[in-house]
Amino acid sequence: MKAQVLKEGYGIEFRVHLLADSSGCAFTDREQGFKVQEIVKLKKSKGHVKDLPEFIQGKSCKDFIMEMDYKLDLIFEASPVNIRDGEPGLSICRASLEKGFHLVLANKGPIVVGYKSLKDLAAARGVTMMHSATVCGGLPVVNLGRNTVAANIQLFQGIFNATTNFILSEMGDGRKYEDALIEAQRRGIAETDPSLDVEGWDTANKLLIICRAILNIDCDLKDIEVEGITRITPEMIQEAAKSDQVYKLIAIAKRNDDGSYQKSVKPTLVHRDTFLARTVGWEMSVEMHSDLYGIHYHKAWEREPLPTASAMMRDAVNIVNKQKISDPRFG
Repeated sequence: MKAQVLKEGYGIEFRVHLLADSSGCAFTDREQGFKVQEIVKLKKSKGHVKDLPEFIQGKSCKDFIMEMDYKLDLIFEASPVNIRDGEPGLSICRASLEKGFHLVLANKGPIVVGYKSLKDLAAARGVTMMHSATVCGGLPVVNLGRNTVAANIQLFQGIFNATTNFILSEMGDGRKYEDALIEAQRRGIAETDPSLDVEGWDTANKLLIICRAILNIDCDLKDIEVEGITRITPEMIQEAAKSDQVYKLIAIAKRNDDGSYQKSVKPTLVHRDTFLARTVGWEMSVEMHSDLYGIHYHKAWEREPLPTASAMMRDAVNIVNKQKISDPRFG
């Protein structure tokens, strides 16, 4: 268990007082909070928050947060992604920040739909919002960009969707697109409706977050050229292999001389000896070029939710460490 590591190494002990899932929310004001192992056991047995005696009847999580008197330190927001209007996560985020709670997200929906308003609200309430888990889970893409102090990032590119990367790798081994997609679905990685992945929109949403949070570009999805992998055929892949090239779905933000950026997500031919070409199967990767820090390459293999959850923990620890400087409650 990492609880002891966090306590001994970082001086942090997390206590869970508010829980939510699709069935509603539950709250306890007991000093030690919920017993986490019991909650894990409940969820593994297909149980719901509504099965708990602390379940709150008749209130949404957002409404309960707005009405509660108990002071929480931070909220973890990991509800299902909705890139149309960001709900219900967006309302939960706004309520949390409005109440003065720090916020950690894995859900990219609120960041895609309402990043600026959430950022402004966090600043107005004097709290911190972090969301490194929204882009490639455990791969520290957002943190990598934020650490380039005083630098101009000339190129930020990567493979941000493991599902499409797996499909293209399988097609490189001779499978048809349809068969590779079925295999990805059989393994539980591709969604029943895989359109967000294979049409490039999941990758585009991640690139949008990078543009806003790292490159400080005020842009929307309509400003990104997006093309998915559905037009790629085994014949195209075989022809590319003759010249030692492979297809990858690559997100690119490239700086122009005037400081603006070209932004695109599309299948791209790359030489098989390059870093991105060697990102295979379930791997995701990022490549960053800057004028001060040279070229960075990072890669991660991720087929389970643990790295994403770990990224949320990392953000929470960073928030606590930041608060220790100014707030004795965290000391």
